[in-house]
Amino acid sequence: MEEIVTSRQVAKTYPAWRKRFWRNKWLYLMIVPGIIYFLIFKYIPMFGLVISFQDYKPFKGILGSEWVGFKHFERLFTEPDFWNILSNTLLLFGMNLLFYFPIPIILALMLNEVRITFFKRFFQTLVYLPHFMSWVIIVSISYVMLTMDGGIVNELLVQLGFSKINFLLSPEWFRPTYIIQVIWREAGWGTIIYLAAIAAVDPQLYEAARMDGAGRLRQVWHITLPAIRSVIIVLLILKIGDVLELGFEHVYLLLNSMNRDVAEIIDTYVYTAGLRQMQFSYSAAVGFFKSLVGLVLVMLANHLSKKMGEEGIY
Repeated sequence: MEEIVTSRQVAKTYPAWRKRFWRNKWLYLMIVPGIIYFLIFKYIPMFGLVISFQDYKPFKGILGSEWVGFKHFERLFTEPDFWNILSNTLLLFGMNLLFYFPIPIILALMLNEVRITFFKRFFQTLVYLPHFMSWVIIVSISYVMLTMDGGIVNELLVQLGFSKINFLLSPEWFRPTYIIQVIWREAGWGTIIYLAAIAAVDPQLYEAARMDGAGRLRQVWHITLPAIRSVIIVLLILKIGDVLELGFEHVYLLLNSMNRDVAEIIDTYVYTAGLRQMQFSYSAAVGFFKSLVGLVLVMLANHLSKKMGEEGIY
């Protein structure tokens, strides 16, 4: 009797599921390109990590290459330059977290306070625009501004009575230049999610606060920030997962022989070892290590956020 009831329940729910699927077919169709993208560029390439345990030879293929176990990982942790490269990567990530991550939040709060629609849209467009320029353009503009041969910044320093500074070749100026370029290009684009979260806040909360005599700053501190706290936590967890993922193109364009000691990071190291020196298995081991660190940190940050009462990402 129970089996009959169960089958009838399934028969009743199945058509309803088909109806819901058909009713929302265009929404499901919209996510197909994203699924295909992640399958092709994120999940299928994960099978290539097996070469980090092999002495991979392209002409032999994965099945024909010799297995060497953890040989490449041992080499990675005993490489003289590895710890310097790791420290450079962690320092740049720390600067990203300290200086860049709060900027989109502050910018979103400021844009939300602009009451004139025209000016609000104008400034939003203005701060979004750099995101659509490639790192090649961003670095080229910075080069024109910072070069010692007619650069705007150095010419201004001379006019103010200071000596010129070699921003592009000086090791001590690499990290400030890097983080300023990141803020310039990405801060405006990062405000989109925060502005969407702020738009979802109940306006009645602000009205009640104004009736109680709360000013703009108190409304932001006691209403807006608590309302978007969960979004901030989720984005922070995802940011922590990119601890060793700083982006190859940007750093590579700033890298030169004079600042290599402070500018070489894991992404550029993988490019040098893997493509220029044809050490495919070793570079795969470095990439495996980078991904594993990111996974562990995401899981740890998510666990800590749940311990503090937040939802986390899963």
